[in-house]
Amino acid sequence: MSVDLSLIERSACEVVDLLREETVSPHDLLDTLAAQIARVEPQVNALPTLCFERAHAHADALLKKPVSERGLLCGLPVPIKDLTDVAGVRTTRGSRVYRERVPETSDAGVTLLEARGGVVYAKSNTPEFGSGGHTYNSVFGITRNPWDLSRSAGGSSGGAAAALASGTAWIAQGSDLAGSLRTPSSFCGVVGLRPTAGRVAYGPAANPFDTLGIHGPMARNVTDAALLLDAMCGEVVSAPLSLSEPTTSFLEHARQPQRPARVAFSEGLGIATAEPEILAICRQAMDRLTNAGIGVEQSDIDLSAATHAFHALRGVAYAANYEDVLAQHRDVLNPNVIWNIEFGLQVDNRAMVSAHRTRGELFHKMNALLQHYDVLICPAAIVLPFPVEARDIRDAAGKHFETYIDWLAISYAVTLTGMPVIAIPCGMSASGLPVGIQIVGKVRGEAALLSAARAIEEVIGTWAVGKPETA
Repeated sequence: MSVDLSLIERSACEVVDLLREETVSPHDLLDTLAAQIARVEPQVNALPTLCFERAHAHADALLKKPVSERGLLCGLPVPIKDLTDVAGVRTTRGSRVYRERVPETSDAGVTLLEARGGVVYAKSNTPEFGSGGHTYNSVFGITRNPWDLSRSAGGSSGGAAAALASGTAWIAQGSDLAGSLRTPSSFCGVVGLRPTAGRVAYGPAANPFDTLGIHGPMARNVTDAALLLDAMCGEVVSAPLSLSEPTTSFLEHARQPQRPARVAFSEGLGIATAEPEILAICRQAMDRLTNAGIGVEQSDIDLSAATHAFHALRGVAYAANYEDVLAQHRDVLNPNVIWNIEFGLQVDNRAMVSAHRTRGELFHKMNALLQHYDVLICPAAIVLPFPVEARDIRDAAGKHFETYIDWLAISYAVTLTGMPVIAIPCGMSASGLPVGIQIVGKVRGEAALLSAARAIEEVIGTWAVGKPETA
């Protein structure tokens, strides 16, 4: 067993360089992660399912190949969200319905990631069927925020974000619908990228033409997120919307940061109001950009029409995926999941027509704005990480929310536009909790977005390099 906890502090790109130099082996990394997991997992509960035996076997197979044939990640360990199948590994989707389920085959995205040299060693925690911005379920319980164990890690990729923040992952796979990559990134002080639909393929899915729910990378910094995006992207035969790999890697774009000339800043996209401390921290970040010579202008973009459209489209997606589950297992489902499915089953044709029309209008509005600006920036979450006992947020900044997901409107409004968006840390609250911003890029513009995000990161700094409570 070779454990070197100093490796935990290294970036994913640095660790891959060490793997290519054969200074360390994938087994060394797995042993180090196992030691760190033993230290912090009892408090955090980010990675409830471990598969180290499988991971070491995969590492053995990789090491039989020349270094040049070990793929982009070259043996770097990566956890997979518990919504996504990994062959031979318990995959529960956070639900008692599937608490003992062990799939025989992996999701196509996992297969692709492993072919690029990723070594799967764990499943990250998620709310049941990914239904919410707080990671808890009846199978594995609550995932806690490494910066303050009494606080939420966000959701639904909360386990992935908490693993990154507590040093039990260098990179992590996640997924996003209402902000499931972005909210936990903001809460845990890490980076989450929601790419263009089809950029990261997965499947086979019940609805392979869905453009709301996507998979994407999480990491501790923008460059590492670009590395994982490269490893995740590419055409997959079972995913009809999947896009081909770019001719120039996303990592190369991130390593050549280009400061945006013009930045639009919105405090709430016309649909949300963030708490005063969050707004103050975001404004301070914009001041740093201005002082660095980047033109920041206030935007009056109004995406308030997103709420009804998103509810209709999201509800129908839940009904399409889980109607049979509701019919057979209502007694063991989270009430929020039941509400999601039943809401979707009640959406009528007129509501769907309106939702699709509204989504088109929101896209055109965002697209028009980004013809004049390089990126749009707004808060990634409207509240600080909240106590884990609260299952969701119903009131914030003087506003009451009708549903358990409407506090996520600042992220789900961006989802409807279809634009790529990345969440990065931008500061810390007075109580020592991370705060993040969303940076929205142009249509299919992940390359330029990553370059701009890296330049912004250089100006405003990163806040995930300190010592969380568990480290």
